[in-house]
Parts: sequence; structure tokens; C-alpha cells
Amino acid sequence: MLKLRLRVYSDGASRGNPGISAIAFIIVTEDGRLLKRYSRYVGVRTNNQAEYEALISALESASNLTDQEVTCCMDSELVVKQLNGEYRVRNPKLKTLWLKVQGLKQKFQRISFTSVPRTDVHIKQVDQIG
Repeated sequence: MLKLRLRVYSDGASRGNPGISAIAFIIVTEDGRLLKRYSRYVGVRTNNQAEYEALISALESASNLTDQEVTCCMDSELVVKQLNGEYRVRNPKLKTLWLKVQGLKQKFQRISFTSVPRTDVHIKQVDQIG
């Protein structure tokens, strides 16, 4: 296990809401070195479900690289606020995904969730692979 601080940029999207959905993420070191790039279709989901699934997939991959510090960057303000405890998770399907993230958080010494604009260079990169 590497002693790395990682940044995860994840995004999920659906055509329609719900609709055909895809997830994508990249994992980079704190100095910007790309470690992993990933995308896949996930079937019919809402946009928020796809956002959570992208993060879950990214955290599963990140846990194979480090158990140290991970900063998760997403353009979904709702998901970030739910994960930071600012909003309650009322939707049962999102609650299941939220609980999955809570379990994955335990694999890291430190984890944070940050909202970034869609114009962020890394989020744009994730959008292109998704």
C-alpha cells in the first residue's frame, strides 16, 4: 500500500432523469500525476444515483492504491452536502448509496468531499472520458 495523498475526480450523468447513465473518474496524486482513468455505462439511473455510483467506484479503486488521505472532488453540490452532513439523505435509493460511501470512508485515514465547478479542468477531463 502506497503512502499517497490522492485526489479523486468523479462524475455521473444520465440522459433523462432517470435515463441511460454513465460514470467516470480519474485518480491523481497531489502533484497531478494520473494514476487511474475509468468510465462505464451503468444502465438506467437518476443523475444523483450516477453521481454516487461514480464516487463509489472511484473510492473502491483508490482503496487499492492507498489507505492514507483522499480528497474527493465532484460537481454535484447535493452529493457533497449530503456526504458532509449539511443535507439529510431522504431518498431510499440514495440512502443505500450514501451508506456504501460511509463504509468505504473507513478504508482511509482521512477523506474529504469537495464541490468543484463543472468548469474545473479535471472534471472536464472526467466528462470527456464518460
